[in-house]
Amino acid sequence: MPPLPDDPSPPSPPSRPWGPWAAIAGLVLGLSLAFAWVAGWIGPAGRLTAPRLVDDIENGKPFPGFRRAHSRGVCVAGYFEPSAEAATLSRARVFRQPRTPVQGRLSIGGGDPFGAEAQARVRSLALSLRTDDGQEWRMAMNSFPFFAVATPAGFHAQLLASRPDPATGKPDPAKMAAFLERYPEAARFQAWAKSAPWSSSWANTEYNGVNAFRFIDAQGRSRFVRWSMQPQAAFEALAATTRQDAEADYLQRELAQRLAQGPLRWDLVVTEAAAGDPVDDPSQPWPASRPTHVAGTLVLERSEPQATGACRDVNYDPTVVPDGVALSDDPILAARAAAYSISFNRRERETARGDIARPAPTHGTEATR
Repeated sequence: MPPLPDDPSPPSPPSRPWGPWAAIAGLVLGLSLAFAWVAGWIGPAGRLTAPRLVDDIENGKPFPGFRRAHSRGVCVAGYFEPSAEAATLSRARVFRQPRTPVQGRLSIGGGDPFGAEAQARVRSLALSLRTDDGQEWRMAMNSFPFFAVATPAGFHAQLLASRPDPATGKPDPAKMAAFLERYPEAARFQAWAKSAPWSSSWANTEYNGVNAFRFIDAQGRSRFVRWSMQPQAAFEALAATTRQDAEADYLQRELAQRLAQGPLRWDLVVTEAAAGDPVDDPSQPWPASRPTHVAGTLVLERSEPQATGACRDVNYDPTVVPDGVALSDDPILAARAAAYSISFNRRERETARGDIARPAPTHGTEATR
C-alpha cells in the first residue's frame, strides 16, 4: 500500500556499492562482445568470422560427424594430483583437493579422421578436470612450443597459403612467400616444424598451452602464466622410416601397449611471465630463464575409442576455466573458442541425423570418432 499524502516519506533504501558490480558487469560485457565479434554475430559483413574460418578449414571437403581439426584421436581418462606448491600459485579448487578426475583426448593435427597417425607433425592433448564443487577446467595443448601467428587473421592467411596447388599437390611457393612477408613471425614456427624431432609416442610428448592465462591466488594477487604437460616417459624420436611404414593407427596401438603396463604421467609445469613479456601473442615464446613451478601430476590410466568414449561429445574449449584462473587478452583464445563451438555444433547435428564419414577402402583401418 502506498503511503498517504500526509505520511512521512518511507526511508530511503540503504546505498549499495554498485561500483564493483559495475566493473564486473563491464568486464563480462567486454568479453561477451569480444567473443561475439570473433564468432561473427556482430560487426561488418565480409570480415573474418568463426563460420568462415571453419569453412576454410573444411575447404569444401568436410568429414561429417568429426571434429574439423584434430579429427583423429582417442579418449583417455585418469586423474590429477596437485603439488604442495600449487595452492600458492592459484586458488583454483583443482590445486586444493587431493585428486581430481580427468577425462580427455589425445589426437593428431589435421582434419582427416582416417589419416596416418605417425605422419602427423603435431600431437595434441585436451583435458577436462572437474572438481568436487562442480567447477570445470578445460585445456587444449599441442606439441609445438609456440603458435605460428599472433592473430586469427594470420592463422586464416596461413590456412589459405598452405593449401596444395592442384597442379603440384604442394603449396604455391609464391603464396607462401607472400604470407611470410606479411606475417614474419611464422618463420619461427616453420623452422621448428622442419628441425624438431618427432616423438615416437603420445606418451613421451610434451604438450604446451601456448596462450597466456592469469592465475589468481587466495589473496587476490594475479600473475600471467603459460603451462605445459611434460612427460615423465623418456623422449624417443620417431624414425623417418617408421613414419612412412607404420600402420594408420600406430599411435593408438603404441599407447594401448604402454597403458597395459601401467599408468602414464606428465608434470604440469607452470611458467611465470615477467614484466614486458607478451601475454597477448602466442607466437612469441618467453625467455627460458622465466621462473617455473611444478603444479602437479597428470596420470592417465586408460584409453578407449572416441566413437564410444566420453570425449566424443566434449568441446575442449580452452576458455572454460575455474575460479582462480582467468583469460588473457590473447585474440587467439577467443578465436579458438568460437571456432570450436562452430565445429562442435556442425558435427553434433551431423551425428544426430546419421551423417558420419566412413573411411575409403584404401585407408585400411577404421577410424574412431
